[in-house]
Amino acid sequence: MKYLVILSDGASDEPLEELGGKTPLMAAKTPYIDQLAKSAVSGLLDTVPASLHPGSEVANMMVMGYDAEKYYRGRGVLEAASMGVKTSLTDLVFRCNLISIEDEKVLNHSAGHISTEEAKEIMEFLHEKLGDEKNRFYAGVSYRHLMVIDGGSDQINCVPPHDVPGTPFKDVLPSAKNEAAQSTVDIVIDLMLKSKELLKDHPVNVKRRAAGKPAADMIWPWSAGNTPDMPTLKELYGVESGVVISAVDLIYGLGAYAGLEGVHVPGSTGLYDTNYEGKAEAAIKALKENQYVFLHIEASDEAGHEGDWKLKTQTIESLDQRVVKYVLEEVQKMGEDVTIALLPDHPTPCALRTHTRDAVPFLISKPGQKPDDVNEYNEDAAKKGAFGTLYGPEFMQLLLSDA
Repeated sequence: MKYLVILSDGASDEPLEELGGKTPLMAAKTPYIDQLAKSAVSGLLDTVPASLHPGSEVANMMVMGYDAEKYYRGRGVLEAASMGVKTSLTDLVFRCNLISIEDEKVLNHSAGHISTEEAKEIMEFLHEKLGDEKNRFYAGVSYRHLMVIDGGSDQINCVPPHDVPGTPFKDVLPSAKNEAAQSTVDIVIDLMLKSKELLKDHPVNVKRRAAGKPAADMIWPWSAGNTPDMPTLKELYGVESGVVISAVDLIYGLGAYAGLEGVHVPGSTGLYDTNYEGKAEAAIKALKENQYVFLHIEASDEAGHEGDWKLKTQTIESLDQRVVKYVLEEVQKMGEDVTIALLPDHPTPCALRTHTRDAVPFLISKPGQKPDDVNEYNEDAAKKGAFGTLYGPEFMQLLLSDA
């Protein structure tokens, strides 16, 4: 048996007045996903432990079969693994966004989805101005970067910037969980405020403002942690070979710790304009050569963070017609038993523009498995699924089971 997990990041939502009380998943035209649902068994999955925040790093870890309460050590270390950044056991690694500020409030978490080229110039500038033997900056993709503090304490509270659009940034600066961590917090806030001053008149920002685009006004470090001790999927579940396909460093980093090969598809942006077809083709190619493929598509999550329900509906329809349709056609040609699962990692409701911890709808279509009576895929339909409500790693166990 081979296994393909299609993860539509943030696709789940809440009913919207603009959609007549439907969610984007309910309103979207998804004939191929619904075709898959008719051959599958559905249910709901709790992907976020009560003790942790509903971040993609936590939720995707749970979907991959890891108990996040046991293995989660922050988002930064996962992205460092993806980027090939070597860290020591004493390094405190942060995910470091470039964000936009307007009237001293968080305008967006992405500096207006700044380009990777522009962001690289800014991060190299900040490393030159603020980096030293203790503090280091590493450029990533678009607004997603890394900051490393040698010897920093992980006992700090950092607010994800996508959780606080419209909030005065000074109200949500990092804070210490205990007295020993205060010196780390002081360093982080100092770097944040210095970056804001340094970036005021940076040439990249001058050009962006002239073009009517949001500027990269400051850094926003968050999700700090040290190196996790995670077994591979082979060690944990006996998965012999696997691949992860994404546009996001976080997912590749999680895959690296899980022992999965990272496949990078040209034109993968993490947005609505991502190369859906290329990712679908890469998934089928990888499936022919591996036992397990984790295909991660970010677009719906970003649309949810923008609060754009029209765009979110469009991304779901693109998933249906440009990924699922091809996958169903190609799997039928393979002549091998392939189990296909489809689910989000967490909801990203357009009305809230941030993640929530509500259970997400999932389906598993397994050869030889009797389907349930659910004939479409969305939040309400999944409530009637025969699997009921599962918790985190139970999904992976069920996916790989003979039942």
